[in-house]
Amino acid sequence: MQVFTQAEAAAALFQASVTLGLALIFAFLHRRYRKPHFFWWSVAFGLYGLGLAAIVTFLVTEIWAFLYWHQVVTGWTALALLYAALVFERQLVWRGWFAALLAFPLAWSYVAIFILDDFGLAAGATVVFLSATTLWTGRVFWRYHRRTGSSAATFLAAALALWALHHLDYPILRARGAWNPWGYFVDALFVLTTGVGILMLVLEEFRQGLVTLSALSGDLHRGVGQDNLDALLQRPLGLRGVRGAGLFRGAPSGPVLVRGSGLCEDWARTGSPRRVTALVAEVLRTGQSELEGDPGQTPSSPPFLAAIALGEVGGSPMVLAVAGDVAAAFAVLDPGILAAVGAQIGAGLRHVELDRALEQRSLDLERLSVRMIQQHEEQRRRIGRELHDETAQVFSALKLQLGVLKETAPDALGERFDRLVELVDVGSRSIRNVTEDLRPAVLDDLGLVPALRALVADFREWSGLTIDLELAETGSRTLTPAAELAMFRAVQEGLSNVARHAQARQAKVALTRSGDRLCLTVADDGVGIPADRLGHVGGPGRSGLFGMRERIEAEGGTVAIRPAPGGGLAVQVELPVGPTP
Repeated sequence: MQVFTQAEAAAALFQASVTLGLALIFAFLHRRYRKPHFFWWSVAFGLYGLGLAAIVTFLVTEIWAFLYWHQVVTGWTALALLYAALVFERQLVWRGWFAALLAFPLAWSYVAIFILDDFGLAAGATVVFLSATTLWTGRVFWRYHRRTGSSAATFLAAALALWALHHLDYPILRARGAWNPWGYFVDALFVLTTGVGILMLVLEEFRQGLVTLSALSGDLHRGVGQDNLDALLQRPLGLRGVRGAGLFRGAPSGPVLVRGSGLCEDWARTGSPRRVTALVAEVLRTGQSELEGDPGQTPSSPPFLAAIALGEVGGSPMVLAVAGDVAAAFAVLDPGILAAVGAQIGAGLRHVELDRALEQRSLDLERLSVRMIQQHEEQRRRIGRELHDETAQVFSALKLQLGVLKETAPDALGERFDRLVELVDVGSRSIRNVTEDLRPAVLDDLGLVPALRALVADFREWSGLTIDLELAETGSRTLTPAAELAMFRAVQEGLSNVARHAQARQAKVALTRSGDRLCLTVADDGVGIPADRLGHVGGPGRSGLFGMRERIEAEGGTVAIRPAPGGGLAVQVELPVGPTP
């Protein structure tokens, strides 16, 4: 008898060691992550160990009080495992009536051990309670698998179902000594299998949570614009059991939904549920991420809610709210990780706001630049018209008056009058040249191609360069007046740069049409520009080329500056054109 007792006690002690190890692991996880389900799993395995200690003491001392407490603690262990599973699945919070369940093992164990004489009835009711509670726990994990597809939850559900069946053999086999001491090793195997399954589930959720949160923050740094918000709110929908995500901004009147996806998209129309608004308001007030569970599920407010503080964006605090049917991967993450990810997402949103502001400022500057160019051209047109209509007429009248005076003046003054008339002619030509530079009349009267021919002819005359001109039938009249002027100024600026900087002997101007694009090239055979400096050509420091680029881009075109095929530099301009009339 003594050998049997020692062997059974040793087996029970081994099982207690396994159980205590799992209790310590989950206690460490609770201390590290401060999640309630870790606490309850630690309590459950700790209670299981106490129950084993009680049965070992009973086997050694044969004091019935220890058997009583073994039965009580075993029942509490089953309830603790069930409660921990419910806390993990849906963040279940403690309710007062749960205490009534704890009273059942206390009362029934007393009746079974100290009052009833029928062993079958006493043991049968106990194992049915244990088996039903264990099976219910397995059903919780199976339900979690149905909602999320978790393979670890499937493993746990199967292990707990087998353990529930194993409980039923107690009054038939174990209580009669048929399994001693191997029954303890079988129980230890079920305990270890359950603990490993729970750890697998936690690691599975932890990995998915990290991947999703990393993707959340990473999407914000791959671009700018409204697409980033869409990506931010679509990512949580990939989490297990998550039905919606919403981005809230703090306001004096309370949280305001900026944008939502999934379930939260309807909140923009129907308003956020009171529970969601309260949680988001609390996070906005404290700046600390919060997790909340409530089994009272409604279609608009699922049982699980997570609110991640993002900090201030655009001058107002913001919160990312996630709603789901189960405690999604956010539930296993460390508060420090949630805070860090929230700060990163907030920084990403701030970058989006800054990029939007920069984009708007750039558009404003582009519009201002286009307006300045238009005003500049209008000023040139006005000055040219005044020179042509007023100053040139004054010179013409002066020339006529000089002619009249010459006829009545003494012959000795004739040469002087001829010199004055000659100076008037020089002034008239100078005004004519300035007028043409300010606003070529031929461009307004005849169009782009004749204006380019006249421009190139004048340039050949005063520069001495050989200039090849290729002007194909382009249907250039499909260009707007502003686009024609932009093309003319591009050739004017290109040839001017050739004369000033290229040290070239000849140049080429070509205007062609390719589909719906009008292509202009001004190339030379000069010294060119080093490849490492090409990227700076046409920037703000080069006022002529920079102005050319602004004119062309304002009309929807492009400007490219690259080495010419035979040496030198080539300026290539493209503009969209309509169909040829």
